[in-house]
Amino acid sequence: MRRDLGGALKLLAAPTLALLVIAALVPGRLVLAVRIYALVVCAVALGLALGALRRTYPAATPLREPARRRDRSRRPPSLARIEHEAALGVAGAFDLHHRLVPRLRSLAAGVLATRRRLSLEAEPEEARRILGDETWNLVRGDRPSPEDRLARGIPPAELRRVVESLERL
Repeated sequence: MRRDLGGALKLLAAPTLALLVIAALVPGRLVLAVRIYALVVCAVALGLALGALRRTYPAATPLREPARRRDRSRRPPSLARIEHEAALGVAGAFDLHHRLVPRLRSLAAGVLATRRRLSLEAEPEEARRILGDETWNLVRGDRPSPEDRLARGIPPAELRRVVESLERL
């Protein structure tokens, strides 16, 4: 602590000398000089207090090492893009119709073509029977644009059911 006080006195030597010079040579600015000097003294006192606290309370050590981040934990960009489209589709009718529905339609068409050898556009009645009404109403080709572009999109529970019906195929 004595070493800190000696360092603080050395730090305050120049401002004290400057205050005395201003008091002798420019007495009209003495009030401003005293205010500035008080700020400097407060800053030095704060530095002393922080140093004492730092010595009193050493840096905390964690109880266990933080878990290392794996490179595999990053999601593929395509998955992040689909999650973004799904979030937008839930939030608004416009994004549902222009972003999420085309993605779901291409997924449904691909699943029907590869697993059932069925075309979504060429055989709509058979595709509707296999997909179910809820999924078909979302992925059908003649689905109308929303009248209110700012309306809510698809409820999350309904989107989950649609995705699950596509996964069951």
